[in-house]
Amino acid sequence: MTESLFSVENLRIAYPQRSNEEASWAVDDMSFSLQPGERMGLVGESGCGKSTLGRAVMRLLPGNSRIEGKINFQGKSVLDLTPNEMRKFRGEVAALVFQDPMTRLDPLMTIGNHCLETLKAHAPELSKKDAKDKAIATLAKVNIPANRWNQYPHEFSGGMRQRVAIALALMLNPKLIIADEPTTSLDVTVSAQILQELTRLCSDENMALLLISHDLAMVAEYCDRIGVMYFGKMVETGSTDTVFRHPQHEYTQSLLKAALHIQSIDDVGANDCLPSSSGQLEGQQPLTPTGNAILRVKELQQHYAIEPNFIERLFKGEGQTIKAVDGINLELYQGEILGLVGESGCGKSTLSRTILQLIPPTGGKVEFLGTELTNLSRQDMRQQRRQMQMVFQDPHACLNPAMSVGQNIGDPLLIHEIATPEEAKQQVLAMLERVGLVPAETYYQRYASELSGGQQQRVAIARALITRPKLLICDEPVSMLDASVQSQVLDLMLELKDEFELTYLFITHDLWLARFLCDRIAVMNGGKIVELGNTKEIFKNPQHEYTKKLLGAAPLLARA
Repeated sequence: MTESLFSVENLRIAYPQRSNEEASWAVDDMSFSLQPGERMGLVGESGCGKSTLGRAVMRLLPGNSRIEGKINFQGKSVLDLTPNEMRKFRGEVAALVFQDPMTRLDPLMTIGNHCLETLKAHAPELSKKDAKDKAIATLAKVNIPANRWNQYPHEFSGGMRQRVAIALALMLNPKLIIADEPTTSLDVTVSAQILQELTRLCSDENMALLLISHDLAMVAEYCDRIGVMYFGKMVETGSTDTVFRHPQHEYTQSLLKAALHIQSIDDVGANDCLPSSSGQLEGQQPLTPTGNAILRVKELQQHYAIEPNFIERLFKGEGQTIKAVDGINLELYQGEILGLVGESGCGKSTLSRTILQLIPPTGGKVEFLGTELTNLSRQDMRQQRRQMQMVFQDPHACLNPAMSVGQNIGDPLLIHEIATPEEAKQQVLAMLERVGLVPAETYYQRYASELSGGQQQRVAIARALITRPKLLICDEPVSMLDASVQSQVLDLMLELKDEFELTYLFITHDLWLARFLCDRIAVMNGGKIVELGNTKEIFKNPQHEYTKKLLGAAPLLARA
């Protein structure tokens, strides 16, 4: 029998515990192996130990973590490598794509310098020109153009930062890539391109891929095998086709049921995989916009200038202008859910931040509840934001690491003087219960760094909802959650929508999620809205070529 490229044997991992907490295993007696060229998907709910496994392989766990069992690469123990050997192992032998790209990117370094530093550290024999050529070619594989070379991470969208992180992982042609939710913030077209590239590398370079994901459709399409994790244990493994068609464990069955619920489709023609009717939750009727709009966006623009370096200024003159938002006209009606879809970097997140006046627009107007926002003072705008809140794509963007979860969620109540400290605590505990973080008292005292990515996102949702806003702008609010938790959070959002007469602008790259949840959909490309209409009609009869391209690239978890 051929020796495995990578193997885990009876692995157990426990994080450092507080003195008053009972020790628990984040990963409990886990075993599996990977052969050269093999692609394995690892799925399970947030907090089940998937990311812990990835960090353990790269020896990135906290120093006092307890580790038992074996992690071997080509028969050699990774846990016994010296610091120098470990530095060589990271990048040249194995690469980890983090769930949060900002943990991989230095905000003080340009994208180009990130690439050059990686190559210089591992391939010092390369000339600067050869290193730059290699870096630009790798960035091109993930659709990052060469003219973004001198920009910084904060000048990129969340999806584009993730693409940079993937390019850095591919830079040294490793033999094993551990991809922890690598396409969480990417649209379906770029996700498909990247996963096709990873699939090609697995085949051509005999590279193994461990794909950690909550996206069952993606795993089904790109992985040979699947492992299902639940509370730190591997509860089911097997070929992807077998596990999806004949799931044995009840947790696997529940995951598939939840995913199929979100992707539920009616019978369609043999040559048409697109749904023929809206996928609203049971009992929810599609909304036809009537009456006055709660939000009106008129000819909104957000343009950025890329400053040229000295050489570019000599030969090319002025810098280039990026039209992130270019003449958007949009109306949002009371009680509706409007979905905004499009590829990463198309301007979705920029549009949402401009609506909230977090960044002043280059041109155009934003009217909310009859008030023109672009002319308001900072203090007046602050009062308006009590009525319009945002759930960010990256939970770190709105959670203070120095504050407990309870303090983070309750802070808006104190800022706007809505509640006393004691009243705020009771409201926060109730909200923690509503978003599924129980026992609430325990989570109230924890810090964001002690939570999984999915748990952090639930805290961010709770924080946005705590002031009971009229408008909630949701920028990929469930992108980091597994299918079962997605359903729970979406149910919660719909309950709160009815209870507090909320209106949602729902930004997502998940087309099936948009179809499942939204009354209308706006398709954005290149800073413009290229198609806008009823969800049913957009999916049944898309008009724009870009919309057709998006729908064609969306992975669908077929019914067994």
